[in-house]
Amino acid sequence: MGESKSLDNIFGIFTRKLFRIPDYQRGYSWSSQELDAFWEDLINLPKERSHYTGQLTLKKIPSTEVNEADKEFWLVYEHDYHLYDVVDGQQRLTTIILLLQSFIELFRSLPENQDKKDDAIFLTSTFSIADIEKTFLFKTPPDDSFRTYKFGYTLDNPLNNYIRHEILGENYGGNEEHNFYTLKLSNGKSFFTQKLQAWYKERGMVGLQEVYRTLTKQLLFNEYIIKDEFDVFVTFETMNNRGKNLSNLELLKNRLIYLTNLYTEDELNSASRKDLMVLINEAWKEVYHQLGRNKSMPLNDDEFLRAHSIMYFSTKKNYIQFLLKEQFTPQSVYRKISQSVKLDEAEENISDLELEEVDENGLDEVESTKRKVPDLNQEEIRQYAKSLKVSSQYWFQTYCPNHHGILTKGEIEWIERLNRLRMVYFRPLLMAILKKYRDPAQRISIFKEIERFIFVVFRMAHSRSTYGRSEFSKAVREIDQGEIDLERLKERLRDKANFRFMDDFHVLLQKKFESGDGYYKWSCIRYFLYEYELELKSDGLTKLDWTDMLKTPNDKISIEHIYPQTETVAWEPAFKNVSKNDRARYRNSLGNLLLLSFAINASLQNDSFPEKKKPKYEDSRRLRAGYEDGSHSEIRVSKKADWGPNEIYERGMDLIRFMEERWRFSFENDEMREKMLFIRTKSDIESN
Repeated sequence: MGESKSLDNIFGIFTRKLFRIPDYQRGYSWSSQELDAFWEDLINLPKERSHYTGQLTLKKIPSTEVNEADKEFWLVYEHDYHLYDVVDGQQRLTTIILLLQSFIELFRSLPENQDKKDDAIFLTSTFSIADIEKTFLFKTPPDDSFRTYKFGYTLDNPLNNYIRHEILGENYGGNEEHNFYTLKLSNGKSFFTQKLQAWYKERGMVGLQEVYRTLTKQLLFNEYIIKDEFDVFVTFETMNNRGKNLSNLELLKNRLIYLTNLYTEDELNSASRKDLMVLINEAWKEVYHQLGRNKSMPLNDDEFLRAHSIMYFSTKKNYIQFLLKEQFTPQSVYRKISQSVKLDEAEENISDLELEEVDENGLDEVESTKRKVPDLNQEEIRQYAKSLKVSSQYWFQTYCPNHHGILTKGEIEWIERLNRLRMVYFRPLLMAILKKYRDPAQRISIFKEIERFIFVVFRMAHSRSTYGRSEFSKAVREIDQGEIDLERLKERLRDKANFRFMDDFHVLLQKKFESGDGYYKWSCIRYFLYEYELELKSDGLTKLDWTDMLKTPNDKISIEHIYPQTETVAWEPAFKNVSKNDRARYRNSLGNLLLLSFAINASLQNDSFPEKKKPKYEDSRRLRAGYEDGSHSEIRVSKKADWGPNEIYERGMDLIRFMEERWRFSFENDEMREKMLFIRTKSDIESN
């Protein structure tokens, strides 16, 4: 492996190396935790000591693969530079580049350096920031017409333009793609900018020089260059067996490419082998793109792989154990089958029941397990990679239907409903449906059925989260393979939801009313009232968006008690004939709960009903809105002259009937509907 090298040696003029991150690798992913640890190492390392930073594994790219049109060409052919793929160590190298660029920008911004050129701004007595750029960041040809970066991404990597233009400041007039990985790059640079500014204020120029010296001379790497005769992914497989910490997605990619190297030339010729490797790399490039494309909500690798395994293999096991130890193993490719052997093995402890099965001398003849005949051909790997690539696009749609741009308005609305409701175990099934069916009407019809199932079974009946899981997990593969159609799936959903859930719903609510919370603490109250709000949106004008209710960690802040939890004197007349215990039930009964525009919730508090209806002013200055100019639900309530037991009952019955119509079920009669309100019946109210 050789002697450890400092950053100066790795990037120095005598090494003549250009580093590239291949497009199939994951983007930059360090968070503040890793950045903090790196910074602490820098500022705390004594001058007389070095710090081992890790291994840098590289794969040399043949000069013949550098084309004349490439920006690396002039350095490779005129100045004897060599291009290397960074196989391992890209996160650390990227971090260092972010820190170096932050150094440069800080020095440019210092008052004494205003209007100076880079070669006149010195970090040390002899080393300028122009020298930093030439040594670590980029070289320019004599005519200064472009930059050739010493470290960066391959040309077709989506992050290539971002790091050049947004991080390293190259002029560009276009718009860069932003995703989770670009956010991490931006955050990394911002982190070091703030750290360096604070360090400069505390330690001055000497402090900055010390940090720079530590970075470039005292952080040491073991540089390992993979020889031409070894494939990079065979090396990866060996590294992983020695405990290298890669994600499951990375482990799987490298395992697949490793397996392509095990086929004989007769089974997979050189051209086909290369084509298969390219396919796998392209598949992973797309998967990484889809999982990271929404920078505010990157998708989890493991969740996607687990969902795809359910769909592709119908496996219920630990998915990564299945993939790496059962499905994609070297043993499933090897053609040399070892002969079985017989061994005499001593049993340490033998029970009375087993004793008669063992011969007299306590030894049992045991045959070693036979290796199964190879059954994994290259076409299976090819089809799996293709499925993974395509499926990642539909997986992203299940989370971010608005981002994709190809779904209809109706499809987007129903997928968003499922996300609001939370999909339980249905997301893999949704992915399979999007992948298999193209007709929006068909998709919407099954989305509706899934939404109904989740609402009725899990949100009303409060069934165990495993109810129906086995059957509908099996259906994921059945849909993908065309073994069942959507009509059959709908029948299954209806059959599994066809039980006495109303009784279970009543028991659930009864417990909540006994604890003093009622419908207010029903887990689905916000979703239910929001669906009611959408139902009232007859004019097509949206007055309340779901995101309005997500601006606070308090999930209940957007739910208003019309008759308030803390009663004031103004409310006493309306409830004078209602006992204290019953008043608590009225407060938390369904008809008394109202979905509010976020901006006015807290301001209404315990106002009287007439006050809540109207906007509130002070010296002609509007302090808050009222029900009259709020959501559709608020406006409907504002039309009531007053608010008391009768109004709570009437609105509660309206909401129960809406529930029946919206989710396609029916309570037996009005008596059962009244029972679900947990307040006095209509006849009781009228008798008072």
